[in-house]
Amino acid sequence: MSSVAIPASLGTADQQAEQATSAVDASLVAVPDIRLPVDARGLALGILAALASVLALWWAQAFLVPLLLGIIISYTLNPLVAWLEHLKIPRVIGTLIVMTSVLGALALGTYSLRGQMQTMIEQLPEAATKVSGVFTRMQGSHGGNIQKMQTAAAAVEKATAQATGGSTTARQPATHVVVDQPPFRLGSLMWSNWMGALGAMGQAAMVVFLVFFLLIGGDTFKRKLVRLTGPSLSKRKITVNILDDINRSIQKYMLMLLTTNLLVALLSWAAFGWIGLDNPAAWAAVAGLLHIVPYLGPVVTAVATGIAAFLQFESLTVALLVAGASLAIATLVGTFVTTWMVGRIAHMNSAAVFISLLFWGWLWGVWGMLLSIPIIVIVKVVSQHVEQLHPMAELLGD
Repeated sequence: MSSVAIPASLGTADQQAEQATSAVDASLVAVPDIRLPVDARGLALGILAALASVLALWWAQAFLVPLLLGIIISYTLNPLVAWLEHLKIPRVIGTLIVMTSVLGALALGTYSLRGQMQTMIEQLPEAATKVSGVFTRMQGSHGGNIQKMQTAAAAVEKATAQATGGSTTARQPATHVVVDQPPFRLGSLMWSNWMGALGAMGQAAMVVFLVFFLLIGGDTFKRKLVRLTGPSLSKRKITVNILDDINRSIQKYMLMLLTTNLLVALLSWAAFGWIGLDNPAAWAAVAGLLHIVPYLGPVVTAVATGIAAFLQFESLTVALLVAGASLAIATLVGTFVTTWMVGRIAHMNSAAVFISLLFWGWLWGVWGMLLSIPIIVIVKVVSQHVEQLHPMAELLGD
């Protein structure tokens, strides 16, 4: 049996052709561009909607701030009313007892400090005179230095003009333009202050009545919101969980706020009394109240107590000691106690909390700084229970 021999050169040629066919120049392959679709119209509408929302929040500040304050205070006092209701006391009577007790405690605290507060107010004219004298002396010393600098600058300018052959004639000072100012009217100032005080009292009364009616209503709004979500059992369950989590978070936050403010007031009272500052209890109460406003409140307290110490002791060292003690107490409580308690309450991201503080402070001022943390806590709770908002919850979480 004979076999057919295949030439080696033929096999080699077939292999070379096959390799030539499979080998393709990479430069001839066109890679398609991958472009992500961008909905420009939707993006523009989203930006416009966000700007419109911010404008609406700013415009409705006079309505929204008392509303949010009333809701937060009602959430805080609701456990006390519920406890009285559990003791077979009607809810209306329990609400009256709780509201009367809170308002009475505030009035009693103010009345007990009236003597020290009145002394501080009576010292304001003398304090203004001393501070004005200090600023006058400082301006005089700085004025002498500035005059020396102006004389030296004039001499340098004269020498430069002589070196370049220019005129050494002194320049005429610029003519001052005097603008007639409207005369000061004490009546207008008192009227504007009186109207501002009336507006503040009106808003405070609105908050009190809102808290009263919300406490009387109890779970009425909660049940209505649950019914408005629809017949679906899952949606109703999500709504109930959101409202319960908001309730618990706000109550824990207000408890934390009360604890930290009392701690700041007690430590400030001890520090001011040890240094020898007059009216230490009044200044401690001011420190505790202003500590409600993050960052800004402790700074205002430190400046005010520092000025009071300087006017009393006429020593810059003691003034710096009092201001430093106030800042140290606020920093200690804010850094350790507040941070630890906020982390236990809501597990919030510190950067997100600070950005929220900046935004609401820019939008609503001091009230925005006060309400920024409850607002962002509510946003985080809602985001955790709504699937479409889970990225927001992840962004705000720690």
